[in-house]
Amino acid sequence: MPHALAEIMYRAAELLAEGRPVTVLPDEEMLSTQAAADILNVSRQYLVRLVDAGELPAEMVGSHRRLRATDVAAFKATRDAKRTLALDRLTSLSEDVDGYQLGDKPR
Repeated sequence: MPHALAEIMYRAAELLAEGRPVTVLPDEEMLSTQAAADILNVSRQYLVRLVDAGELPAEMVGSHRRLRATDVAAFKATRDAKRTLALDRLTSLSEDVDGYQLGDKPR
């Protein structure tokens, strides 16, 4: 088995063990707006707004928008990194004001 394939299988197994869904797509795969929305776990309408706002690249194929799997994956990774940073900052702020302190608190 090629090393690259073994890495993919290992990472997929880790994610599945965490209960997270896994999708494997070729980089050049063109996705419908619904398929891309499903991957991002957003509504199709919201995804179309992202495309129309220029936040997510897409190509018109006839009257339909198509998105590259690599662009959707990159958008997801960036979005997830921003979310993680925001949650880390919120956690830090909560810790700074003893938001996680247990015990009797005046009401």
